[in-house]
Amino acid sequence: MSETITGAMTQTGPAARPEVTPPGLGRQVRTHVWRNVKHIRRMPEMLADVTFQPIMFVVLFAYVFGGSINAGVNYREWLLPGIMAQTMTFSCFVVAVGLTNDLNKGVIDRFRSLPISRASVLIGRSISSLIHSSIGIVVMAGTGLVIGWRIHEGFGKAVLGFALLLLFGFAMIWFGILAGSALKSVEAVQGVMFTAVFPLTFLADTFAPAANMSPAWLRAIAEWNPISSLVRAVRELWGNGAPLAPDSALPLHHPIESTILWAAALTLILAPLSIRAFTRRTTD
Repeated sequence: MSETITGAMTQTGPAARPEVTPPGLGRQVRTHVWRNVKHIRRMPEMLADVTFQPIMFVVLFAYVFGGSINAGVNYREWLLPGIMAQTMTFSCFVVAVGLTNDLNKGVIDRFRSLPISRASVLIGRSISSLIHSSIGIVVMAGTGLVIGWRIHEGFGKAVLGFALLLLFGFAMIWFGILAGSALKSVEAVQGVMFTAVFPLTFLADTFAPAANMSPAWLRAIAEWNPISSLVRAVRELWGNGAPLAPDSALPLHHPIESTILWAAALTLILAPLSIRAFTRRTTD
């Protein structure tokens, strides 16, 4: 009997291991996005930075500082595009902290053991971060409507303004991926990102007109800041802007084109660096 079984095994050989066909990239990305969004559903406090914080900024600047800042037009309408631009810039915080957490907790190592693309991890994290930040835009738009903000230039330009916000947010996400891949702890990520990004959002045409800044070199930095181009573009598209000073920097005279160029340039520079840092961090 044993000889018969042995002979049969010799003839047929061991059972063949079934081939595993990995899902397509699109499905992988959707799975990663759903995983990240589920974290928000299970931990609603993760939305504090895009719900309570935007409302706090809108109310604080509109009612506390608004009376002291001369924007040349209705300050509350002038303010909303600036705060929205700040929120989309802060999307790099979300992706950096989330990616660092996954790296430190071994989640990325588990993904590496699966037949999936590394790119799907980064794309999924980027899309979920944009969704996260977009919630803040919706909350701010609702708050703005309550305090008197309106869009005056029609549906098409309104959509284009929101599209520019998302485009710039996507470019900033690559900076978050770079920081999340290069730094070793969440504390380090928060410290570096806050130090680098928070002043950048204030040294721009966001909460106070850059034309009123002095000395001259400070005004030049603010006007060449990519965030100033974004804010100026959105204000023009929505009819919330003030007349532009004739001696303003070139990007503010062509804000829509400048915003697109800034977003493309930041992506082209930061994306390869981010991918290289992530690959290095996740390679044994």
